[in-house]
Amino acid sequence: MKFDEVVLGRRSIRGYKAEPVAKELIEEILGLAMRAPSSMNTQPYNFYVITGEPLEKIRAGNTERMLAGVPQSREFRQGEAFAGEHRERQIGVAKQLFSAMGIERDDKEARQDWVMRGFRQFDAPVCVIITYDRAVDGSDDTPFDCGAVATALVNAAWSRGLGTVINSQGIMQSPVVREHAGIADDQVIMKSIALGWPDESFPANAVVSTRKSVDEAAVFVGFGG
Repeated sequence: MKFDEVVLGRRSIRGYKAEPVAKELIEEILGLAMRAPSSMNTQPYNFYVITGEPLEKIRAGNTERMLAGVPQSREFRQGEAFAGEHRERQIGVAKQLFSAMGIERDDKEARQDWVMRGFRQFDAPVCVIITYDRAVDGSDDTPFDCGAVATALVNAAWSRGLGTVINSQGIMQSPVVREHAGIADDQVIMKSIALGWPDESFPANAVVSTRKSVDEAAVFVGFGG
């Protein structure tokens, strides 16, 4: 694909085929992703790529703990809940997804099942956990580098026909993830990315989230006119 086709065509995929993804293809995607900009070339990120039985154990452990009311233990700072226009955008995409899936506002069971999909890594055949080196924990540049490599990863995957969705639910029960992914003590868990072949029959996969315009987002200085 051309670059524009990847960027404009990519969308978050929340329903996947059960087909496995070859390790060699994932290695190729990671190699492309790691060409992303990195602050002073520090490259603080690492990847734990999980499939099969270990991933099933993470899904089960996440689900069990969340349904039991175990407090989340996300390792990277979470910040305050969204408010104002940021909350409105969050609600907006949720409405798009619920509408696509036919989930009514008062259908608590369906809504809970939808939320739990995130803790199951959206039932994707592969989960990529992005971690960063604990030695640079607290650096302002580290989240930038992790975000850059995550963006490059999802675009590289899309260019190869694979779908992804970046999410935090999959790593909110960090002891479960650490145990079954074998994450080293010198790593901090940052994000989870579900990855696999898109199931085109899954209604939510057709949802394209709205974006604010360039006029809203950009301030041009010194251009005249």
